Amino acid sequence: MRFRLIPRDEGFYPMFDAAATNANSAAHLLASSIRMLPLTEDVMKALAAAEHTGDEINRSVRQRLETALVTPFDREDIQALAGALDDVMDDIRAAAETAFLHNIDTPLAGFDVLVDLLKQATDTNVGLVRKLQSLKGLNDDIDIIDRLESEGDRQFRIVMAELFNGQHDALEILRWKDVVEAVERALNAVERSSDIMQSISVKHA
Repeated sequence: MRFRLIPRDEGFYPMFDAAATNANSAAHLLASSIRMLPLTEDVMKALAAAEHTGDEINRSVRQRLETALVTPFDREDIQALAGALDDVMDDIRAAAETAFLHNIDTPLAGFDVLVDLLKQATDTNVGLVRKLQSLKGLNDDIDIIDRLESEGDRQFRIVMAELFNGQHDALEILRWKDVVEAVERALNAVERSSDIMQSISVKHA
């Protein structure tokens, strides 16, 4: 058994949990709201508050890194994970804000499926983050997120094909394109966070 004169700072785990849960709540709000276009000011206020919460969590992680003597795993991995979880939240807000500012009020076929995949991925990511401290049972969640991201890539191509099928005017294409791409970025950020946790598991299990 190894003994440490200075114990590891375990305070990062609740921060990761809070960041993943915050992004998950935002994904659920986006998924429910996108079915009732146009987005409302109340939805945007809620997502703006969630993004602010995410920024505060990310800032707290950086501040804790400055004072922690012994971290639970590599500092660069802590920064990378916090950043990826924050990116999920930022991209969800960006998708909603673009839809809101452009006053999108007509649904795009297949987009709700893409958003639902994002919601499922963030659901799984919450559970994955909660297993990080023990480093046990991560692989099943990582595999699920990888599958959802692959399905998301395919659904992204389907939605983009729908958008450019000649039945939408140029302005509608420009408006929706940014929204769809932001959701895809959010899904990629979820996968990136799971990849970081897989790397942490390999290093420290």
